[in-house]
Amino acid sequence: MSLHLFARSRVALGLAAVLWSLVAVGAEAVPSPLSLEAAVRQGLTHAPLLESRQLTLDAMREEAVRAGRLPDPTLTTGLANFPVTSPGAFSLTSDSMTMRTLGVTQALPSRAARQAERRLADAQIDAAEADHVATVQTVQERIADAWIEVWAAEQARMQLDALREESALATRLTEARLRGGTGNAADPLAARSEAAALANRVTAIEADLAAARASLARWLPDAPSTLADAPDFGQLPVPTEQLQRRIDQQASMQTWQAREKVAEAVLEQARASKHPDWSIGLTYGQRARGLSDMVMVEVGVSLPLFTRNRQDRSISAKQSQWDAVQADHEDARRAQQEAISRALAVWQGWGTQIQQYRDHLLPLARDRAATALAGYRGGGELDPWLQARRDEIELRLAYVNALASRARLWAAMAYLLPSETTP
Repeated sequence: MSLHLFARSRVALGLAAVLWSLVAVGAEAVPSPLSLEAAVRQGLTHAPLLESRQLTLDAMREEAVRAGRLPDPTLTTGLANFPVTSPGAFSLTSDSMTMRTLGVTQALPSRAARQAERRLADAQIDAAEADHVATVQTVQERIADAWIEVWAAEQARMQLDALREESALATRLTEARLRGGTGNAADPLAARSEAAALANRVTAIEADLAAARASLARWLPDAPSTLADAPDFGQLPVPTEQLQRRIDQQASMQTWQAREKVAEAVLEQARASKHPDWSIGLTYGQRARGLSDMVMVEVGVSLPLFTRNRQDRSISAKQSQWDAVQADHEDARRAQQEAISRALAVWQGWGTQIQQYRDHLLPLARDRAATALAGYRGGGELDPWLQARRDEIELRLAYVNALASRARLWAAMAYLLPSETTP
């Protein structure tokens, strides 16, 4: 008896293990819902645009290694003092000064010029890094917008799906009253027409949802079809006072300080052109047999003597360009300050409207339609319900539009400042 019970327990344990493994495999096969945070994080990992910016930054760093270094030397070879007229024309031995020459020349740009070139290379790297950070923040916002577009379409579909049952009920009521002899023959047609119009609106939303999923697939090709709950779009992850105070660190402003550094480095490079450049050359001359060979050393220097219409003009132009960049930076700062203030005001306004929809408008519209349908059930007319129904549909879609508009503004401000996870 004990052996029989032991065998049965072994079989039961084996079946339990098999069932548990099947449940585990099924759980792994079903992808988890995609949250907004996960979408942004995964999208950054697979964004070709960010890879392009990183490669550009790598190229800048490679170029910066050779900045400020001496140019390559120049190797020369030839004939010197070669006679071309009689006596002894075209002879390598008729004149004792004729020799074969081999020389090397090294240009020596001024120290100021080489330092300016290094500063310009460093400034260009800073500009590329700032552009990379700004691109990361922009990509985050675009991924969030794609996720919000899918979420908004799902919200619209959910709002209209909630009205399908009432449409079916209205159709049944009109047909029942018509069979009972108390209804109007046009009422069933009107009810079915309203149900068809609702189905048509849902079909249009389904098309919008498919288009939104295509936009999200640009950033997440393997994104799951189910979205997780949305974050609280009524609460910014960054305090509003930081958004208004840290203007220069925001995505669209990231590159301005780097542009100023580049313009300043270009100005320093123009100023360095007033410093003389040097060169040194060594030439070895081989003469005919029996005659001594010769060596010639040359030192050259540029003479920036007439700078008024040359170097000074370039310096003046680069100074104006630097001043222009600074002025543009200040204008961009003011424009960004205005954009943030406007976005905050509109975002808060959408929040107030959404609360009005939830607390008053949507409940009133629902009660109006339900009351009108109840009145029809009690022997009234169908037109009040039809009108209430159309108004409720438009109100629900307007509510979803308010949700989406606030969410997009949330995304536009949530990713303005670099976070600790920004690459």
